[in-house]
Amino acid sequence: MCRHLAYAGPAEPLGELLVTPPHGLYRQSWAPRHQRYGTVNADGFGVGWYAEGDPVPARYRRAGPIWADQSFADLARVVRTGALLAAVRDATLAGADAEAAAAPFAAGTWLFSHNGAVAGWPGSLAPVAATLPPGELLSLEARNDSALVWALVLARLRAGDDEGRAMAETVLEVAAAAPASRLNLLLTNGSTVTATTWGDTLWYLSRPGGGTVVASEPYDDDPRWQEVPDRTLLAASGTDVRLTPLKEPGGAAAPALGPTDAFVSAKEPRT
Repeated sequence: MCRHLAYAGPAEPLGELLVTPPHGLYRQSWAPRHQRYGTVNADGFGVGWYAEGDPVPARYRRAGPIWADQSFADLARVVRTGALLAAVRDATLAGADAEAAAAPFAAGTWLFSHNGAVAGWPGSLAPVAATLPPGELLSLEARNDSALVWALVLARLRAGDDEGRAMAETVLEVAAAAPASRLNLLLTNGSTVTATTWGDTLWYLSRPGGGTVVASEPYDDDPRWQEVPDRTLLAASGTDVRLTPLKEPGGAAAPALGPTDAFVSAKEPRT
């Protein structure tokens, strides 16, 4: 249910990360190679990026499939950025929120997306939603599971949690309330990328020329792509990637990462 990608590193045209690669996010909208749930991501798309000197990202979102937007390829060819987050959507449930339901969601310097689905939505998260201030619930950008998960992450960020803790704690809270949920979350602040794997695929690429790509699936066949184990928290900058196992809601630790997996320098990619 959706494919997404984030990047942090030297400035690149949007198209070099999303459109030009042979299996880029653009193509993943109709022909994903590693998607376990759903087959076509035609229920909207979005990209958020950062202009030089401006910490607040811009967004371009649409309710229809990315291939039907005749302007996007031109925009992606000329707009350059050192950080972005983009997603193509396969909706959990059909809704009337149009492009407001398409990731990335945004607040301040943050961009966020959710690949997966909350099991038993919406009833399963009613008790969790009740922990948010009424004003935050009333101001949700869309009436879908991803928007509420973002509200839970954002509440923790605004309370002072760092990105990793906010994402990990939200995943554990939602998974406890709604077992069998798939919660691959992706967050960037314009300089770092934080992600979780919980029930779906995630990969990262430390590019030889600098920069880190984190994506639902590889956009080409470069052998340097590394798959992230399930139940993992990823924290990446343009030069480094750190992987930390997540615990199950009951407290049992996920399978431990090997000693070489816990920290990887993008300057010396594994082979």
